[in-house]
Amino acid sequence: MPTHPTAIDPNRPPQGPLHFVPESIRAVCTDRYGPPSVLALRDDAPIPELGERDVLVRVAAASLNPLDWHFTTGTPYFVRAVAGLRRPKRPTPGADIAGTVVACGRGVTDWQAGDAVFGESVRGGGCGEYAALDERHIVAKPTDVSFDDAAATPAAGLTALQALRTHAAVQRGDRVLINGAAGGVGTFAVQLAHAMGAEVTGVCSTRNVDMVTRLGATVVDYTVEDITHISDKFDVLIDNVGNLGAGSVELLAPGGRYVMVSGPKANPWIDPLPTMLRTRLRFMRSGRSFHQFTASPRRSDLATLSEHLQSGAITPQIDRAIGLDDVAAALSEIGRGHAPAKIVVHPT
Repeated sequence: MPTHPTAIDPNRPPQGPLHFVPESIRAVCTDRYGPPSVLALRDDAPIPELGERDVLVRVAAASLNPLDWHFTTGTPYFVRAVAGLRRPKRPTPGADIAGTVVACGRGVTDWQAGDAVFGESVRGGGCGEYAALDERHIVAKPTDVSFDDAAATPAAGLTALQALRTHAAVQRGDRVLINGAAGGVGTFAVQLAHAMGAEVTGVCSTRNVDMVTRLGATVVDYTVEDITHISDKFDVLIDNVGNLGAGSVELLAPGGRYVMVSGPKANPWIDPLPTMLRTRLRFMRSGRSFHQFTASPRRSDLATLSEHLQSGAITPQIDRAIGLDDVAAALSEIGRGHAPAKIVVHPT
């Protein structure tokens, strides 16, 4: 049964600073689907309830992802099968969260009040002062990594890592092409592929060429050059945009691996399913492999990202930090596909 987290469990005395948890909090909320303008900042949002294996975190920083836009708008409409058919089950956006544990569910074994953690909550909540996270979906924040950097990492970092390692099986010396190299997933993918010893080429616009080059990629500026016309062949294509169509097959060497991370969303009913199906059929006839997936918040992969953060192998690219008042505008920007890198949210 859920527990109200206004007090620390007396059966597990914490070995960290005690912290008073208020009855209500400031949070960005909505009770209906719609454009990001349906989000409103409340001063009396309910404190999250804790399940048996949840921890309550005082949020130091969160970050926004396309996932938050999809769950706020309820598009494409099939996402409502999991997000709530008539109204969002997830009233507060923000899956990426970094902060300090202040209370624990009765089944929690690995965390205690005072622990600095970061991770992903599929229930959202990062755009509020407190959020509940499953203890299996968080890891300790390295002491020399900022809360902003930690909060900018989980969803995009997990997607990039699982695309490269789990699905594309990138090996040292592979030639990796990353379409959409300047976005949240793309900036992590460039750095991770580079750390894996791959030869990385990134596709981005003119304004992001310097950033993507600095991250370790040879850059193709799509405003100047048509990527589908280049003569190079790649072992792996990580597609964060889904706009290459049949040309994606021609970019890969025999035996190459294509991983679709995102696709067009012009039609709110069915996109990106038609593009995904057409591309899959084309790859079935090509002798090259097609992969499409939804990232999972596995603790082992979060631990890998934590190690990379600590070593400096990856550095989150943060466009800016905002307050709760600016969440709706930032999500609108993400929905239009114009947000470079990551946008961090400071809830207090």
